[in-house]
Amino acid sequence: MSSSPPPAGDAFQEKDFYLSEFRGRTLAIAIATEDLESREVEAIRAVLEDLGRNGIGVVILSRGSRFQSELTGSAALPSHGEGWVGALWRRLQQTSRATLLCNEGESLPEMARRVVLQLRLAKLVWLGRGAVLVDSNGRRVSLVDLVALDAILASPAGPDLETDADQLALLREIRRMVSGGLPSISVCEPGALEDELFTYAGSGTIFSRERYTEVRPLALDEFSAAALLIERGVEEGYLLSRSRDQLEITLASAFGAFLEGRYLAGIGALLSYPSDRAGEIVSLYTLTRFIGEGVGSYLVNYALESATARGDDYVFACTTSDRVEEFFRRHGFRRVSAAEVPEEKWKHYDARRRADVRCLRVDLSRN
Repeated sequence: MSSSPPPAGDAFQEKDFYLSEFRGRTLAIAIATEDLESREVEAIRAVLEDLGRNGIGVVILSRGSRFQSELTGSAALPSHGEGWVGALWRRLQQTSRATLLCNEGESLPEMARRVVLQLRLAKLVWLGRGAVLVDSNGRRVSLVDLVALDAILASPAGPDLETDADQLALLREIRRMVSGGLPSISVCEPGALEDELFTYAGSGTIFSRERYTEVRPLALDEFSAAALLIERGVEEGYLLSRSRDQLEITLASAFGAFLEGRYLAGIGALLSYPSDRAGEIVSLYTLTRFIGEGVGSYLVNYALESATARGDDYVFACTTSDRVEEFFRRHGFRRVSAAEVPEEKWKHYDARRRADVRCLRVDLSRN
């Protein structure tokens, strides 16, 4: 086998994965703070330029920010009166970005809800200080569905989250937007827009209608994203390094977990050992942003169901990580010797690494 390292990071960036999702569509970005620093303005403008180069329109929602001309290069448009929608469409055909102003007496959250639902936009990003939800331990809450949002609104001063009046007003409008059909809303700090839109880790909180997870085989066009995640897992010490050939074999057997049908939340692969009637789970990796959402369990269950369906007698996994071993033990795997997994597993395997690796195995029901 070739020992050349996989070129995932050279040929692919996380940004590409997310740009492809919105290409040909229009997003809204609400700027909820008037005290933007120059570096934040420049960061937002860089994102707008990236979006525009990729055929993605942006409608900036504002109360009258002094930064609007810097961000769009043109005067703001009203968001009321006969013909405002047509005028906005014409502006976007010319420049790919435009600013809409609030009506008199209308709050920015109210305006955002009115505009995104009337225009049926693909996504809203809310840029505001302190808008990202955090739990009682100060950890960012990455994903909130309608059920969780209703619980927050019913008990805003509960033990898990602390919310102030402005945040509650925004959350009420977010609920109306999500229930009204907007696919997703992100809230993040003004200087973190690029991370929220273009990275797997994200920087803010995503709101969506339902929290459902779909696990399916990866499409060819998703291989580059998966290869980058495997590379990251190797760098973090959770996954074993693979040669180029091994990576390609893994990707051909890979599957992904997608939250809301759109957000790639984790990957894994199930390799086959037909002569041993066995399967091996490899390259199992969950994005940090979605840890706690049960993504790893979805991936393991999918692998076990797939192995059962093709007639395997058992499934195994190998790791050098205490955390990974404990994860598999929670899913019914037990520690076994190297002799209790296929001998083919150890062909061309590094002897020093074999001495450190732990084998976990689960026998499948033959009902």
